[in-house]
Amino acid sequence: MAVNVTIADDSRMSRKSVIRALPEEWDIEIHEAQNGKEAIDNYSQGLADVLFLDLTMPEMDGFEVLEHLHDIDAKSIVIVISADIQPYSQKRVKQLGAASFIKKPLEPSHLHEVLHEVGLL
Repeated sequence: MAVNVTIADDSRMSRKSVIRALPEEWDIEIHEAQNGKEAIDNYSQGLADVLFLDLTMPEMDGFEVLEHLHDIDAKSIVIVISADIQPYSQKRVKQLGAASFIKKPLEPSHLHEVLHEVGLL
């Protein structure tokens, strides 16, 4: 059964780079979100078993998405992919329940390592 994956980033190019980096053998159905509100909507519709989440987005940023998911005790695995590599940001996303943090630009080999580390591959 395919895993529902949502990629939330306001940059279409960044979303496409994540899609290209995903392992070909991974049985997934990909959904995209252009902002945090769409990411939450996707989660509510059951389309985000795994959520790749940028932090800097319009309408609702990644921190707000994580806070919402944390507040409702969501069962999604969240992997943050962001250029915001400040130690505080990395610590905060972990406190809010993110499984991992990957810095941009995304390296496909690092993404594969993280997927193994969090038990998705």
